[in-house]
Amino acid sequence: MILERINSPQDIKRLNPEELKILSLELRDYMVKVVAKNGGHLASSLGAVELTVALHICLESPKDKIIFDVGHQCYAHKLLTGRRTQFEHLRQYKGLSGFPNPAESEHDAFISGHASCSISWAQGLAEANKLNNSDGKVVAIIGDGSLSGGMAFEALNSSGHSGSDMLVIYNHNEMSISSSVGALSKYFNKIISAPAYNRARIELERFLEKHSLAKKVARHAKRFEEALKGLMVPGLFFEELGFRYFGPYDGHNLETLVPTLKNILPLKGPKVLHIVTQKGKGYKFAEEDPERFHGASPFDVATGIALKAAAPSFGDCMARNLTELAKNDKRIVAITAAMPSGTGLDIFAKEHPGRFYDVGIAEEHAVGLAAGLARNGLRPVIALYSTFLQRSFDQIIHDVALQNLPVIFAIDRAGVVGEDGPTHHGVFDISYLRMIPNMVVMAPKDKAELEEMLRFALTLDKPSAIRYPRGSAGELGNAAPVVLGKAQMIKKGKGVCLLSMGTMFGYVFSAAEELAKDGIDATIINARFAKPLDEELLLSLEQEHDLLVTVEDNALAGGFGSAVLECLAQNDMLHRLTVLPLGFKDEFIPSASREELFAMYGLHGLTIARRVKAALQNKHKV
Repeated sequence: MILERINSPQDIKRLNPEELKILSLELRDYMVKVVAKNGGHLASSLGAVELTVALHICLESPKDKIIFDVGHQCYAHKLLTGRRTQFEHLRQYKGLSGFPNPAESEHDAFISGHASCSISWAQGLAEANKLNNSDGKVVAIIGDGSLSGGMAFEALNSSGHSGSDMLVIYNHNEMSISSSVGALSKYFNKIISAPAYNRARIELERFLEKHSLAKKVARHAKRFEEALKGLMVPGLFFEELGFRYFGPYDGHNLETLVPTLKNILPLKGPKVLHIVTQKGKGYKFAEEDPERFHGASPFDVATGIALKAAAPSFGDCMARNLTELAKNDKRIVAITAAMPSGTGLDIFAKEHPGRFYDVGIAEEHAVGLAAGLARNGLRPVIALYSTFLQRSFDQIIHDVALQNLPVIFAIDRAGVVGEDGPTHHGVFDISYLRMIPNMVVMAPKDKAELEEMLRFALTLDKPSAIRYPRGSAGELGNAAPVVLGKAQMIKKGKGVCLLSMGTMFGYVFSAAEELAKDGIDATIINARFAKPLDEELLLSLEQEHDLLVTVEDNALAGGFGSAVLECLAQNDMLHRLTVLPLGFKDEFIPSASREELFAMYGLHGLTIARRVKAALQNKHKV
């Protein structure tokens, strides 16, 4: 097996063309095998195999830098850079990250879990090379989905203007997570597939080859090439920004990619190599359904069928409820950023296509668009993952909250998300949202409460956010109407009060049952709101309680527990009521399953109970 002989990029350079083709097949087979067991981002990595092999043939990593945008294209890169034996533990606790990570390998330049960052990073590296008198090369690989993000356009403009010595590889596969959207993507697709363009391109190449030795003819050929590009080629877009454009080329043809890269890399200044690839290449089921295999759960290799049928998620429930509400409320519009299926809004899009907007990987624009829709009397609902919503922080403040517009933020994947790790955990949204004036921040304990909160949010004339986790949505009972800023008393006890935020309610309820075994009759409160807090209820607790425990799946820094502490401090109650905030520490949370992470950070029912008993013992010692 050729792959077993590859322990560094230097080993690839010794292979002949036939061995390189075999290596590409082996890389794909091993990726499919591991992702089938562990889950992971399969389709995008399958599509980038030959490109990754070609880059490592032509570059000297780690001196030369390769940046993947988004990083889920990097599995072949990991396998070729000394991590083959660790790859079996991909996306597991203390195993390999699903994204590039400099802590893992000197061959990784950045942790790249979000889109549209690579060109900015590449310019920074290239400019540092210039200032440090280094001859290292810098390559950014960006998909057409990532190119829909505003940061990528800003970086193209800046690096083209500066003349930065870097290569941008535009990996055109018509997919980000769902199919790429936007005028630019459609433009490139149209140009590349046009018969007139392809005939003219072939004729131009033959003309240049035939007359390459004659300076006079070559000069005319160059003028002809530029004129032709001005009329027909997608390179015009890049060349007007200051980039030298090459392509498009078949991104799966090593016999073309390797010599092309060897010719282009020595050229100084900003360059774009445009390649066309197929997401899911080499695995039939991923080729047929690249969206499903973008982020795959464990599956059977022979059939491509998931090993465990997924129960309806919180995102699915939100989208179905929103779709139903929109039948009678014509004000409702839905917005997402390249994730209609991930957020469940593909359901809404089918039922109400004229009121659905997929803006591509452009979260800032999504919020700005929502502000405009809300200003004209509509009720926009933006469904985004928590980790991606934070990219639009300024727009949330300036475009929505400052204007006090009734935009609803449906925040999916709040809390820890599991194996995708620190780039994707949604553990900051309570902290960064509750500081914003006019904002309402809610978290449902279960499916019924999520639906009730969505209906409630549509009645507000101010911005609101509903955060809910990854995973299936259950029914925990105790349904009740939602009232602004009012918590729900589930069970009244004495001495200890357990105050849960969102779906941590289930763990808090289990903790109360454990405490009851030791004769501790704990009060249970479903907080519902991180902002505004139910101050009346909080201030009443000191009458019959000594210990107040807050439990949240958010960072403790600035989170729900901090909000409770601030409220009690402002009312001079901290000397009468001890507060134990439970949540995630001030660190980036590693990759592991959600249950493993809750156990690790003491947020399971049993561990919550133990921490409560320890706090009571310490209190009694004082």
